[in-house]
Amino acid sequence: MDALRIGLQVILVLTSVILVLTILMHKGRGGGMSDMFGGGLSSGFSSSGVAERNLNRITIGTAVLWGTCVILLGLIQRYSF
Repeated sequence: MDALRIGLQVILVLTSVILVLTILMHKGRGGGMSDMFGGGLSSGFSSSGVAERNLNRITIGTAVLWGTCVILLGLIQRYSF
């Protein structure tokens, strides 16, 4: 059970880093925080639709994996003796 817990913790850390990076790579949609940090400068350079869709898929897949790891770690913590 300890090997499973350690494996899930490693996956959780890796998916957390990947999730932060993929969220930060998304194109800004308005005049929010993305414009404050220079997102407005690159608004003229629009990314292709395929790249944006692939980035969305990667982000959603990583978020699902992250959530699954969190739930499994919680269940292991709850039912471990």
